[in-house]
Amino acid sequence: MREKMTDFTVKEAATLLGVSDDTVRRWADGGRLALKAGANGRSHVEGVELAALAQELAAESELAAAFPTSRASARNRITGIVTKVTKDRVMAQVEMQAGPFRIVSLMSAEAADELGLTPGTLAVASVKATTVVVELP
Repeated sequence: MREKMTDFTVKEAATLLGVSDDTVRRWADGGRLALKAGANGRSHVEGVELAALAQELAAESELAAAFPTSRASARNRITGIVTKVTKDRVMAQVEMQAGPFRIVSLMSAEAADELGLTPGTLAVASVKATTVVVELP
């Protein structure tokens, strides 16, 4: 268990950043990330520091550089690969995988056809909503 809700174990930090435990430890040894010893003796990372590193890594992302997005007002843009398209005469359900995250979009079959969405297509999901629910695990 975590020391407190804003602290993360090395394993949790690695999972959140999409890297190995060893990478987190190397970053700590190199001064990129600070590990602190918890009351139970296990190393942990403060959530604020982990959030800053996550933003830094996103800015350095080769994926973002390789596939720049068009200019748009939507700020929640997620690059991924289409894994499944299910269509009937009117609607299409398009599934994407963006890292460990599955994104599902419902759109008209006509729009899916116009975009050429098929499994293996690189796509960007733009999320613009008046309500976004954030939950704690």
